[in-house]
Amino acid sequence: MTRGRNTVLGWSFLLPNFAGFAVLTMVPVVLLFYYAFTTWDIFGGAEWSGLDNARQMMHDASFWTALRNTLYYTVFHIPLTLVASLGLAVLLNKRLRAVAFFRTVAFFPYIASIVAVAQVWNMLFSPGYGPVNAVLRAVGVDNPPGWTTSADWSMPAVIVVGTWREMGYFMLIFLAGLQTVPGELYEAARVDGANAWQRLWAVTLPCLRPTTFFVVVMLTINSFKVLDLILVMTNGGPGQSTLVLAQYVYRKGFEENQFGYASAVSVVLFLLCFLVTVVQFAVNRRREA
Repeated sequence: MTRGRNTVLGWSFLLPNFAGFAVLTMVPVVLLFYYAFTTWDIFGGAEWSGLDNARQMMHDASFWTALRNTLYYTVFHIPLTLVASLGLAVLLNKRLRAVAFFRTVAFFPYIASIVAVAQVWNMLFSPGYGPVNAVLRAVGVDNPPGWTTSADWSMPAVIVVGTWREMGYFMLIFLAGLQTVPGELYEAARVDGANAWQRLWAVTLPCLRPTTFFVVVMLTINSFKVLDLILVMTNGGPGQSTLVLAQYVYRKGFEENQFGYASAVSVVLFLLCFLVTVVQFAVNRRREA
Protein backbone atom coordinates (compact mmCIF):
# COMPACT_ATOMS: atom_id res chain seq x y z
CA MET A 1 0.00 0.00 0.00
CA THR A 2 2.81 2.39 0.93
CA ARG A 3 4.75 1.47 -2.21
CA GLY A 4 1.72 2.15 -4.42
CA ARG A 5 1.13 5.47 -2.68
CA ASN A 6 4.76 6.48 -3.24
CA THR A 7 4.46 5.55 -6.91
CA VAL A 8 1.35 7.67 -7.34
CA LEU A 9 3.01 10.52 -5.45
CA GLY A 10 6.09 10.29 -7.69
CA TRP A 11 4.04 10.36 -10.87
CA SER A 12 2.05 13.32 -9.57
CA PHE A 13 5.29 15.29 -9.45
CA LEU A 14 6.52 14.06 -12.83
CA LEU A 15 3.37 14.33 -14.92
CA PRO A 16 2.90 18.15 -14.90
CA ASN A 17 6.45 18.70 -16.11
CA PHE A 18 6.24 15.88 -18.64
CA ALA A 19 2.88 17.13 -19.92
CA GLY A 20 4.32 20.59 -20.46
CA PHE A 21 7.36 19.14 -22.23
CA ALA A 22 5.17 16.95 -24.43
CA VAL A 23 2.75 19.72 -25.44
CA LEU A 24 5.24 22.55 -25.85
CA THR A 25 8.33 20.68 -27.13
CA MET A 26 7.88 17.05 -28.18
CA VAL A 27 4.66 17.44 -30.19
CA PRO A 28 5.92 20.55 -32.09
CA VAL A 29 9.16 18.74 -32.94
CA VAL A 30 7.26 15.74 -34.31
CA LEU A 31 5.01 18.05 -36.34
CA LEU A 32 8.09 19.88 -37.60
CA PHE A 33 9.38 16.70 -39.24
CA TYR A 34 5.99 16.15 -40.86
CA TYR A 35 5.63 19.72 -42.15
CA ALA A 36 9.15 19.53 -43.62
CA PHE A 37 7.67 17.24 -46.31
CA THR A 38 4.68 19.45 -47.07
CA THR A 39 3.74 22.65 -48.83
CA TRP A 40 1.95 24.73 -46.22
CA ASP A 41 1.08 28.32 -45.56
CA ILE A 42 -0.78 29.71 -42.58
CA PHE A 43 -4.01 30.22 -44.54
CA GLY A 44 -4.45 26.69 -45.86
CA GLY A 45 -3.89 23.07 -45.02
CA ALA A 46 -0.57 21.28 -45.40
CA GLU A 47 -0.25 19.31 -48.65
CA TRP A 48 2.21 16.43 -48.83
CA SER A 49 5.00 17.27 -51.28
CA GLY A 50 7.59 14.63 -50.48
CA LEU A 51 11.15 15.74 -51.17
CA ASP A 52 10.21 18.92 -53.03
CA ASN A 53 11.50 21.10 -50.19
CA ALA A 54 14.82 19.22 -50.18
CA ARG A 55 15.16 19.71 -53.94
CA GLN A 56 14.37 23.39 -53.54
CA MET A 57 17.08 23.73 -50.88
CA MET A 58 19.68 22.15 -53.16
CA HIS A 59 19.15 24.99 -55.67
CA ASP A 60 18.51 27.77 -53.14
CA ALA A 61 21.50 30.14 -53.11
CA SER A 62 20.22 31.96 -50.04
CA PHE A 63 20.05 28.70 -48.08
CA TRP A 64 23.69 27.89 -48.88
CA THR A 65 24.72 31.43 -47.98
CA ALA A 66 22.94 31.12 -44.63
CA LEU A 67 24.60 27.74 -44.03
CA ARG A 68 28.07 29.13 -44.77
CA ASN A 69 27.47 32.14 -42.52
CA THR A 70 26.26 29.88 -39.71
CA LEU A 71 29.40 27.75 -39.96
CA TYR A 72 31.53 30.91 -40.16
CA TYR A 73 29.98 32.28 -36.97
CA THR A 74 30.28 28.92 -35.19
CA VAL A 75 33.92 28.25 -36.11
CA PHE A 76 35.11 31.59 -34.74
CA HIS A 77 32.61 32.20 -31.95
CA ILE A 78 33.30 28.94 -30.08
CA PRO A 79 37.09 29.27 -29.56
CA LEU A 80 36.94 33.02 -28.89
CA THR A 81 34.23 32.67 -26.24
CA LEU A 82 35.92 29.61 -24.76
CA VAL A 83 39.26 31.36 -24.32
CA ALA A 84 37.71 34.62 -23.09
CA SER A 85 35.44 32.95 -20.52
CA LEU A 86 38.19 30.65 -19.25
CA GLY A 87 40.62 33.56 -18.96
CA LEU A 88 38.07 35.59 -17.00
CA ALA A 89 37.34 32.64 -14.73
CA VAL A 90 41.01 32.04 -13.95
CA LEU A 91 41.56 35.75 -13.31
CA LEU A 92 38.47 36.20 -11.12
CA ASN A 93 39.05 32.98 -9.21
CA LYS A 94 41.75 34.70 -7.19
CA ARG A 95 41.23 36.50 -3.89
CA LEU A 96 41.12 40.03 -5.19
CA ARG A 97 39.54 43.13 -3.72
CA ALA A 98 35.99 43.64 -5.04
CA VAL A 99 36.15 40.36 -6.97
CA ALA A 100 32.38 39.90 -6.58
CA PHE A 101 31.83 43.26 -8.27
CA PHE A 102 34.00 42.33 -11.25
CA ARG A 103 32.22 38.98 -11.59
CA THR A 104 28.90 40.81 -11.69
CA VAL A 105 30.21 43.25 -14.30
CA ALA A 106 31.44 40.37 -16.47
CA PHE A 107 28.09 38.56 -16.20
CA PHE A 108 25.89 41.62 -16.73
CA PRO A 109 26.02 41.65 -20.58
CA TYR A 110 24.41 38.20 -20.65
CA ILE A 111 21.29 39.39 -18.84
CA ALA A 112 21.15 42.82 -20.49
CA SER A 113 18.50 43.52 -23.12
CA ILE A 114 19.66 42.22 -26.49
CA VAL A 115 18.11 45.27 -28.18
CA ALA A 116 20.07 47.64 -25.97
CA VAL A 117 23.28 45.65 -26.47
CA ALA A 118 22.89 45.66 -30.26
CA GLN A 119 22.11 49.37 -30.45
CA VAL A 120 25.05 50.34 -28.24
CA TRP A 121 27.47 48.22 -30.26
CA ASN A 122 26.10 49.57 -33.53
CA MET A 123 26.95 53.05 -32.27
CA LEU A 124 30.39 51.90 -31.15
CA PHE A 125 31.02 50.37 -34.59
CA SER A 126 29.66 53.36 -36.51
CA PRO A 127 32.11 54.05 -39.39
CA GLY A 128 31.80 57.83 -39.15
CA TYR A 129 31.56 58.75 -35.47
CA GLY A 130 32.00 55.46 -33.57
CA PRO A 131 34.72 55.36 -30.91
CA VAL A 132 36.13 52.07 -32.27
CA ASN A 133 37.13 53.66 -35.58
CA ALA A 134 38.17 56.84 -33.76
CA VAL A 135 40.71 54.81 -31.80
CA LEU A 136 41.89 53.07 -34.97
CA ARG A 137 42.41 56.43 -36.69
CA ALA A 138 44.28 57.71 -33.65
CA VAL A 139 46.78 54.83 -33.88
CA GLY A 140 47.36 55.40 -37.59
CA VAL A 141 44.76 53.33 -39.45
CA ASP A 142 43.76 55.56 -42.37
CA ASN A 143 40.80 53.51 -43.63
CA PRO A 144 39.21 51.67 -40.69
CA PRO A 145 36.61 48.97 -41.43
CA GLY A 146 32.97 49.79 -42.00
CA TRP A 147 32.01 47.05 -39.53
CA THR A 148 28.23 46.47 -39.64
CA THR A 149 27.91 48.50 -42.85
CA SER A 150 30.51 46.36 -44.65
CA ALA A 151 29.83 42.94 -46.14
CA ASP A 152 33.38 41.85 -45.26
CA TRP A 153 33.43 43.08 -41.65
CA SER A 154 29.83 42.67 -40.51
CA MET A 155 30.20 39.04 -39.41
CA PRO A 156 33.44 39.67 -37.46
CA ALA A 157 31.66 42.52 -35.69
CA VAL A 158 28.74 40.25 -34.76
CA ILE A 159 31.17 37.57 -33.53
CA VAL A 160 32.93 40.10 -31.29
CA VAL A 161 29.62 41.22 -29.77
CA GLY A 162 28.42 37.63 -29.37
CA THR A 163 31.62 36.69 -27.57
CA TRP A 164 31.43 39.75 -25.31
CA ARG A 165 27.81 38.99 -24.45
CA GLU A 166 28.18 35.27 -23.64
CA MET A 167 31.60 35.06 -22.03
CA GLY A 168 30.27 36.15 -18.63
CA TYR A 169 27.78 33.27 -18.48
CA PHE A 170 30.37 30.64 -19.36
CA MET A 171 32.82 32.33 -16.99
CA LEU A 172 30.49 31.39 -14.12
CA ILE A 173 30.45 27.77 -15.31
CA PHE A 174 34.25 27.70 -15.41
CA LEU A 175 34.36 29.33 -11.97
CA ALA A 176 32.23 26.50 -10.62
CA GLY A 177 34.61 24.01 -12.21
CA LEU A 178 37.66 25.75 -10.75
CA GLN A 179 36.18 25.37 -7.26
CA THR A 180 36.46 21.59 -7.65
CA VAL A 181 40.18 21.56 -8.48
CA PRO A 182 42.05 20.23 -5.39
CA GLY A 183 44.43 22.78 -3.94
CA GLU A 184 46.91 20.01 -3.19
CA LEU A 185 47.61 19.65 -6.91
CA TYR A 186 48.69 23.28 -7.15
CA GLU A 187 50.87 22.92 -4.07
CA ALA A 188 52.55 19.84 -5.52
CA ALA A 189 53.14 21.67 -8.80
CA ARG A 190 54.71 24.62 -6.96
CA VAL A 191 56.99 22.26 -5.06
CA ASP A 192 58.08 20.77 -8.38
CA GLY A 193 58.96 24.26 -9.60
CA ALA A 194 56.07 24.80 -12.02
CA ASN A 195 55.29 28.41 -12.84
CA ALA A 196 51.79 29.83 -13.29
CA TRP A 197 51.62 28.95 -17.01
CA GLN A 198 52.78 25.38 -16.37
CA ARG A 199 50.27 24.96 -13.55
CA LEU A 200 47.52 26.09 -15.93
CA TRP A 201 48.45 23.49 -18.54
CA ALA A 202 49.33 20.65 -16.17
CA VAL A 203 46.71 21.09 -13.44
CA THR A 204 43.89 23.49 -14.30
CA LEU A 205 43.03 22.45 -17.85
CA PRO A 206 43.07 18.67 -17.23
CA CYS A 207 40.85 19.08 -14.16
CA LEU A 208 38.47 21.29 -16.14
CA ARG A 209 38.03 18.79 -18.97
CA PRO A 210 34.42 17.84 -18.06
CA THR A 211 33.50 21.51 -17.61
CA THR A 212 35.19 22.44 -20.87
CA PHE A 213 33.33 19.69 -22.71
CA PHE A 214 30.00 20.97 -21.38
CA VAL A 215 30.86 24.55 -22.34
CA VAL A 216 31.89 23.52 -25.87
CA VAL A 217 28.64 21.60 -26.40
CA MET A 218 26.54 24.52 -25.16
CA LEU A 219 28.53 26.99 -27.25
CA THR A 220 28.05 24.82 -30.33
CA ILE A 221 24.29 24.70 -29.89
CA ASN A 222 24.07 28.43 -29.14
CA SER A 223 26.21 29.27 -32.17
CA PHE A 224 24.17 27.20 -34.59
CA LYS A 225 20.88 28.70 -33.45
CA VAL A 226 22.02 32.32 -33.11
CA LEU A 227 19.20 34.64 -34.12
CA ASP A 228 18.34 37.49 -31.76
CA LEU A 229 21.71 39.27 -31.90
CA ILE A 230 21.93 39.20 -35.70
CA LEU A 231 18.24 40.04 -36.12
CA VAL A 232 18.58 43.23 -34.07
CA MET A 233 22.15 44.19 -34.94
CA THR A 234 22.33 43.66 -38.71
CA ASN A 235 19.08 41.94 -39.78
CA GLY A 236 21.18 39.63 -41.92
CA GLY A 237 22.89 42.42 -43.84
CA PRO A 238 24.51 44.14 -45.50
CA GLY A 239 23.06 42.06 -48.32
CA GLN A 240 23.19 38.51 -46.95
CA SER A 241 26.59 38.79 -45.28
CA THR A 242 25.23 37.91 -41.81
CA LEU A 243 22.20 35.85 -42.80
CA VAL A 244 22.19 32.63 -40.72
CA LEU A 245 19.99 29.55 -40.82
CA ALA A 246 17.82 30.52 -37.85
CA GLN A 247 17.03 33.89 -39.42
CA TYR A 248 16.41 32.23 -42.79
CA VAL A 249 13.83 29.99 -41.11
CA TYR A 250 12.21 33.09 -39.62
CA ARG A 251 12.11 34.85 -42.96
CA LYS A 252 10.68 31.91 -44.88
CA GLY A 253 8.08 31.14 -42.23
CA PHE A 254 6.90 34.42 -40.77
CA GLU A 255 7.75 36.89 -43.54
CA GLU A 256 7.15 34.84 -46.71
CA ASN A 257 4.51 32.44 -45.30
CA GLN A 258 6.33 29.31 -46.53
CA PHE A 259 6.02 27.23 -43.37
CA GLY A 260 6.64 23.91 -45.10
CA TYR A 261 9.95 25.08 -46.54
CA ALA A 262 10.88 26.81 -43.28
CA SER A 263 10.25 23.51 -41.46
CA ALA A 264 12.57 21.72 -43.89
CA VAL A 265 15.35 24.24 -43.22
CA SER A 266 14.71 23.82 -39.47
CA VAL A 267 15.20 20.06 -39.83
CA VAL A 268 18.55 20.68 -41.53
CA LEU A 269 19.56 22.98 -38.66
CA PHE A 270 18.44 20.37 -36.12
CA LEU A 271 20.36 17.57 -37.86
CA LEU A 272 23.46 19.76 -38.08
CA CYS A 273 23.38 20.47 -34.33
CA PHE A 274 22.63 16.83 -33.58
CA LEU A 275 25.46 15.42 -35.70
CA VAL A 276 28.07 17.86 -34.37
CA THR A 277 27.00 17.12 -30.78
CA VAL A 278 27.17 13.36 -31.36
CA VAL A 279 30.70 13.74 -32.77
CA GLN A 280 31.71 15.81 -29.74
CA PHE A 281 30.39 13.16 -27.36
CA ALA A 282 32.19 10.41 -29.31
CA VAL A 283 35.48 12.29 -29.25
CA ASN A 284 35.13 13.02 -25.54
CA ARG A 285 34.32 9.38 -24.77
CA ARG A 286 37.38 8.22 -26.71
CA ARG A 287 39.61 10.62 -24.79
CA GLU A 288 38.28 9.38 -21.46
CA ALA A 289 38.72 5.71 -22.41
